[in-house]
This record gives sequence, structure tokens and C-alpha cells, in this order.
Amino acid sequence: MTGAKIAPWKKDRVGELAAVITADGVLGIVDVGGVPAKNMLAMRNSLRSKMSITMAKKTLMRLAWEQAGRPSQELDTLFEGASQPAFVHSETMNAFQLFNELEKTRQGRAAKEGEISPIDIVIEKGPTEFGPGPIVGEFNAVGIPAKIDKGKVAIQRTSTVVEKGEAISGDMGIMLAKLGIHPIEIGIILTGAIDDGYLFEADSLNLDVDGFRRDVITATSTAFNLACNVRWFSAQTMPTLLGKASGEALSVAMEAGISNDVTIPLFISRANARALALAGQLDSSALDDGLSAALGFLPQPPMRRIRRTKKPWKRKRRKKRNLSSMDSVTFSAEKNR
Repeated sequence: MTGAKIAPWKKDRVGELAAVITADGVLGIVDVGGVPAKNMLAMRNSLRSKMSITMAKKTLMRLAWEQAGRPSQELDTLFEGASQPAFVHSETMNAFQLFNELEKTRQGRAAKEGEISPIDIVIEKGPTEFGPGPIVGEFNAVGIPAKIDKGKVAIQRTSTVVEKGEAISGDMGIMLAKLGIHPIEIGIILTGAIDDGYLFEADSLNLDVDGFRRDVITATSTAFNLACNVRWFSAQTMPTLLGKASGEALSVAMEAGISNDVTIPLFISRANARALALAGQLDSSALDDGLSAALGFLPQPPMRRIRRTKKPWKRKRRKKRNLSSMDSVTFSAEKNR
């Protein structure tokens, strides 16, 4: 291929592709086959800040690969399963992160006539959102059993209308789209990547990162516990083993009654606790003020005798005489005289 004549614009394009191949970071091949232009534009815009996608013909990609000095076997492996390959490059992510980010672009679209179903397409029994009309006949015409039930078009039974690997007819694709079924998966699919000189196929990159992280943490914890149990001395286990040995030695010294600077305060504290526990079983009248205070008994204040005092005698107030009535009585008496 090196001896073949290449147009100037193709040489420039090959040089640009070779620069992408030799750039630092992770390099991969993605399959963009079947992705409509509108969807492709939206996907590339969402990924622009994280990676670059460079599209070219396979012939130019092979020439650039050869110019970059890469083994042709690598490109053959990366091309496997890609109907319309393109280069993808990222300087900020590793191969696993690149795979996970590209997996987010997967989405379904309506099937076109003659496309192969990647899955078994199953229509579930139950009502639909369609009202009575010609659509009932259209469903039945493509093999989807339907009837009118309670004013709505309903699927009569659950059935597999298209099996995996079977070609989808144009009418079936239309009716599936009306039911909201988009069996053809599209997206920027990573077929493989080269990271730090290692070639990773897509299957090896399909990892549950969170689950893998949990597994690593669990394995590390298990290995650490095992190392401590078998007394395996290392920089990681020494602090734990020394702490455990110190605790066990202190327990033995306490049980044996060995007195030293460490155990004497503990002996005193234990004896004090036992004394307080014993004192707590006695009547409070048998305790001195120190023990009572230590046990939390508060001294009871002496009871004060309250004397009852008689209420002062209250004089009854005399009712005031009605002067106007008295005057009338006096006037009547004088008149009778």
C-alpha cells in the first residue's frame, strides 16, 4: 500500500489521522453504523468535552495506522464488529471510563424494512392507548392479535411477533413504533481500545465499576484479617498486631494481679467500683457523707413544722340605710302629729 499513489488531500487526511493515533491518551475504535445524522450530532456534542471522534474511510484509517507504526493486527482486532468504524481519543479518561461513557449513548430507534432484529420482540397482553378504528385491522394484518375491549384497542394475548435474527418487515416496524417499541439499538459503540500500550477488547472493558470497587474493598479487608490472624508481620499489620498484643498482655497482668505503672490505676479504679457497688446495697442511713455523695444520694433537709394561724375575725359590715326612705318616714310622722 505504501507504493500506491495517493491524492494530496488524502495524504493530508492520513497525516491528521496518524497524529490522532500517536497522540497521548487512550485510543479506540467505535462503530457509528446506523446512527442517524441528527442523533450523531447530539451525541458528539455531549461527548465533546471528554473525547474526540474522528470519522474516515477504512482505507485511510489503515494507511494512517501503518504510517503511525502500529501493528496491522491491532487494527484488525479493533475493526471486528464495526460496520462503520471511527477513531475515538481521550486524554482525560482510561479505557474503562471511555467504555462506560460511550455506553450511555445507546438508545433505541424504530426498525426499518429488512433490518435484523437483535432480540426477540414480545408484545404483552393488555389495553393500548388507541381508540376503535382501522388500527385494529392493521395490528392483525402484521400478526399482532388485537380487538376492541371497553372502548380501547387491546392486545388479546402475549406473543413473540419477531424472533431474534429475523428480518423485520416495513409494516411490522411501523406498528411496533406505534406501540413505542424501538428494537434497533444505536449509539457510539466502542469495539476496543489501546491504553498505555495494552489492547482491550470491548468485552474485557464491560465491567461494573462500582461492583468491582466493592469487591476490591472486600478482598482487601479479608486479606488483612487473614494476615492478622496468622500473625503475618508487615507495615500494614504491625500496628494492629501490636495493639492486640498490648491489650492481651494487659488482660493477663490484670488477672494475675501484677502491679506496675499501668495496672495500679486500673486496680484502684476496679476496687473503687466494687466498693461503691457494695455500698449501694446498704441502707442510706449507714453511709457517711463521702459515700452518699459518691453514690449520688442527696441529704434530705429537715422537715419544718408548719403552724396554722387563725384567720382574723372580720366584722360584718352594716348595710347603709337608705337616706331617701328615712326622710320619707320622718316626714310622714310629723304630718300625723
